[in-house]
Amino acid sequence: MKKLVIAIDGPAGAGKSTVARLVAKKLNYIYIDTGAMYRGVAWKVLQANPVSITENFICEMVKDIIIELNYVDSKTQVMVDGNDVTDAIRTPAVTQLVSKVAQIAKVREKMVMLQQRMAQNGGVVMDGRDICTYVLPDADIKLFLTASIEERAMRRWKELIDKGYNIELEQLKEEITTRDKADTEREIAPLIQAKDANLLNTTNLSIDEAVMIILELCECEQHAV
Repeated sequence: MKKLVIAIDGPAGAGKSTVARLVAKKLNYIYIDTGAMYRGVAWKVLQANPVSITENFICEMVKDIIIELNYVDSKTQVMVDGNDVTDAIRTPAVTQLVSKVAQIAKVREKMVMLQQRMAQNGGVVMDGRDICTYVLPDADIKLFLTASIEERAMRRWKELIDKGYNIELEQLKEEITTRDKADTEREIAPLIQAKDANLLNTTNLSIDEAVMIILELCECEQHAV
């Protein structure tokens, strides 16, 4: 049976990573978290502790960056230059910087090259903000996951509270709104729904329901081949 290439786009907090990870597990596919790759770049920049974070400085940091994604103990392990940064890339500081990092052409070129190489043999589920439109335009299955800002902020708030961070829900709503604007208005590969992508609003869906819908789409595609 053909190994599919599954591409999932959507804004922050829509449930892309959680759903994509579970779909990959069900299909025994490789899960590629592209957002984690950009977060890895942001983490490296912050570790260098520059006085001023300029575009030129970020480009210097990404030139020789080595990012590896490994599946360990039922979750994706993110390695940057040999360092396990799986948890470190989820801090508020990285979150605030990652959108700026993702808008830089040289950063995106490097990440896209790595992502396309990872997907070339099929059997992958890749999520991000420009996967259907830019990274994998010929993917077998394309989805655009979204949810209301209120729901996305609540999900992020619960995630951070569970990790011990003290943050206001309203602050998260503002940050998500700002990031949505940056992602949709950036010059290079903006966040938009591909014309041939299936729209999936997860506001009122459970994780299991969203996963089931995607698996049904995959089954239909495989039978059509």
